[in-house]
Amino acid sequence: MGAELIFIPSPGVGHLGSTVEIAKLLISRDERLSITVLVMKFPHDTGVTAYTRPLQKDAPNRIVFVDLPQNESLISTPKSFFTSFIESQTSPVRDSVRQIVSRSDSNNLAGFVIDMFCTPMIDVANEFGVPTYVFFTSGAAFLGLQFYHLSLSDEHNQDLTEYKDMDVELFIPSFINPVPAKVLPSVMLNKEGSTMLQSISRRFKEAKAILVNTFAELEPHAIKALGDNGKIPPIYHVGPIINLKNKLGTTQNHSSEDGIISWLDNQPPSSVVFLCFGSFGSFDEGQVREIAHGLEQSGQRFLWSLRRRPEKMELPKDYENPEEVLPEGFIERTSGMGKVIGWAPQTAILSHPAVGGFVSHCGWNSTLESIWCGVPMATWPIYAEQQINAFELVKELGMAVEIKMDYREDYIFAPENNLVVTADQIEKGMRCLMMDGESEMRKKVEEMKEKSRMAMVEGGSSYISLGHFFEDVMGN
Repeated sequence: MGAELIFIPSPGVGHLGSTVEIAKLLISRDERLSITVLVMKFPHDTGVTAYTRPLQKDAPNRIVFVDLPQNESLISTPKSFFTSFIESQTSPVRDSVRQIVSRSDSNNLAGFVIDMFCTPMIDVANEFGVPTYVFFTSGAAFLGLQFYHLSLSDEHNQDLTEYKDMDVELFIPSFINPVPAKVLPSVMLNKEGSTMLQSISRRFKEAKAILVNTFAELEPHAIKALGDNGKIPPIYHVGPIINLKNKLGTTQNHSSEDGIISWLDNQPPSSVVFLCFGSFGSFDEGQVREIAHGLEQSGQRFLWSLRRRPEKMELPKDYENPEEVLPEGFIERTSGMGKVIGWAPQTAILSHPAVGGFVSHCGWNSTLESIWCGVPMATWPIYAEQQINAFELVKELGMAVEIKMDYREDYIFAPENNLVVTADQIEKGMRCLMMDGESEMRKKVEEMKEKSRMAMVEGGSSYISLGHFFEDVMGN
């Protein structure tokens, strides 16, 4: 008897990529399983459509993609836009699933696997009488923080927003060390955002289980804390789920990839710092100049992915001429040591032997890719849960150095933040990152690289955990 799962990712680049990767892993485990991925589209083009094309092209034939109709009439405030958008998709999802179920050759519907932001779809799954599983695309420590945030409100009538701008530390079960309030995600320190996130976390409790993109060897304390909670669904640790091909973003001209790799081929082993800030990462001109001065002062070899700041809610684009925002003569003065690029084939760069450090926004996908490739990080979080990821990397795991841990540039939940990271801070962070080829941090990262790979092979911790999830699904 076959089984069909409905996957519902949120329409963010990082979420789509890892959703398709876990779908591919699942169907490779058993030919009885088939998966339909329902692809949502924002009312405005964020570039996500271009990102899904190569994912669909590379997917096996037992993964079917269904594009949901675009709702161009959605009107809401920036803070409520995302939740309003997801709720507006429940009707198209219901219609699509009805069509899937009505096909005469259809397999048995075994459940929904929904993105962490798509909790309204639990209601649709309930209508079809099937369980919902949440795919949590971040780490176990942050999931633990979400449940802590919820319990403070529901059980202790406490509000994390009170700690905004306060120099206090919190004792959170999924973290070993006390967590400073200054590294909490902006959404938790904003009244409207905090309420929204709590409603999402509350609905997690209705799921049959939660799949987390992490592995037992990386976050043993957090995974145990979640398991000991007693008030939440079972947790399956199934990571690292990463898109190793990294062939996303076909709106850019990728003929430059060969040029990037050939430049790296001419650099000494572990000598280059790679700077890249994710699919939405970009800075204003003042901050760009500070980065340039910091790079020049450090004397380190560098490869810098520099993107133009978008004017509306879309992905950053490449500069036609990056010199327009860089200090005069910067390209010429650093030509022997560095290279400024636009779009970056991130996993190809991180896996290159010339790369010895990664200045990153600490998005969870980038974090897992850096660990997989054995490259230590310097933390420069920007938005979402990146500040808490930076804290975990530096203080809990000892696999990163700090450029800044509490930097935030969140237009929606922290628009008043005008922090500038200075050239001196950047220089210091890069020197710390690259100074010692035999440092304790490098050893830890190298060990975790091996453990991340072992977790995914037959008999590994995540391989076994994914198998338990599969048994759960087939039991439906």
